[in-house]
Amino acid sequence: MSGQTLGTIAARMDRLPASKWHKKIIAILGAGVLCDTLDIYAGSSILAVLIADGWSNNALNGAFISATSGGMLIGALLAGIVGDRFGRRKAFLFNFLIFGLASIFSAFVVNMTQLIILRGIMGFGLGAQQAAATGTLPEFFQPQHRGRYSGIVGFIGNVAPPIAMLFSLLIIPVFGWRVLFAGIGVCALLVWLAVFKYMPESPRWCASQGLIDKADKLVSAIEREVEKEKNIKLEPVLSEVIEEKVRKVPYAYIFSKKIIRRTITLSAALIGMNVAIYTIVNWIPTIFVSEGISITKSFAMSVVIMIGAPVGALLVPIFADKLPRRRTLAIMAFAIGVLGYIYSLQRTDFMIMSIGFLMIVLLYFYSVTTMFVYSGEIFPTEARLRGVGFSSGLGRFVSVFTPMLIAWLLTEMGATAVFLFIFAMMTFIAIVIAIFGIETRNKPLEAIDEE
Repeated sequence: MSGQTLGTIAARMDRLPASKWHKKIIAILGAGVLCDTLDIYAGSSILAVLIADGWSNNALNGAFISATSGGMLIGALLAGIVGDRFGRRKAFLFNFLIFGLASIFSAFVVNMTQLIILRGIMGFGLGAQQAAATGTLPEFFQPQHRGRYSGIVGFIGNVAPPIAMLFSLLIIPVFGWRVLFAGIGVCALLVWLAVFKYMPESPRWCASQGLIDKADKLVSAIEREVEKEKNIKLEPVLSEVIEEKVRKVPYAYIFSKKIIRRTITLSAALIGMNVAIYTIVNWIPTIFVSEGISITKSFAMSVVIMIGAPVGALLVPIFADKLPRRRTLAIMAFAIGVLGYIYSLQRTDFMIMSIGFLMIVLLYFYSVTTMFVYSGEIFPTEARLRGVGFSSGLGRFVSVFTPMLIAWLLTEMGATAVFLFIFAMMTFIAIVIAIFGIETRNKPLEAIDEE
């Protein structure tokens, strides 16, 4: 097809009907996110076994966790450089190869030091992959379905905790922790193979780099596949589309006058996501115990409350394309803070579990919407992965220091002080999103770029 431009490439992608091709992309990216989150949650079970077997201790386990966090931080920061410079597909292949091989090699370590080093490498692949996936998602999907499709990928990732616990229960007692590491590594390499065989490069990225002929060929192949499935002939795209100039921008572009408000918005939203999830989810059992509730009862109540996580994640693909992104995220952030404070005042089991359940539903709706829907929409294509990677990395960096603050607040001032901190932080983030955020729902990515 001759006479193609950046605008026509994007418009041809956006006018595709929902198809099996889109489901294929959802399946590949969803499998990748699931593989990543399985590893993160399985790590806690493996650490417990390593101590029980005398292979590790609390200090070495702390180093293992730090290596994971440090690797993910570096991976998130560098993911955008690879993805924006060399392409989305190459970034996926690179990240999954690193993560998969490091995970498999972890099954053959002879001491904890080797495992910690490999864990840092795995963390790098995990952080890079998550940033690449969330940044790439919207480039394949139509504006009217973008929230739903991206939300499905986010939901798939958030079913990992119970699956990880089940795998740990079935595999570790019988085959040992090494097999679990090897199994996750093999899964990662299978996703690598699926990306290699079935996932094309993003036509939008090609067009943003001036590779118009390549973008045209990629979109033409997708169009033929969709036309064959639907038994239709797609209408040609007319010339009244949004045009954009080919630009190869430096890393500093995400801090430029035009883009800085987007970087501030997403960084704040992801800081809130990381801090709130870490504080509320990880500290709930400890807070219960500090309030005089037995360990057994605290775990049972925590399970009931955490049922809200998959419920909240499931609501995203249902409502994401029906609700304005900016306003919804701002309201959700504020509501999470308010519910957190109300939650801290409850004294009956029923009210604690009821308010806690609702708070977790809103928290995971906010988190999946922020990470999997909004984050990939607000940056221009030529800087999308760098913007997402930096914001994600900053969110992780801030959350590194949260445990010390929460521990101090809980020890010195009690559980109410912890949730007052959450209220203040989430209220501030809601204000930032409301002031600096941009609306993206049902808009072509190229129209968002020009705002």
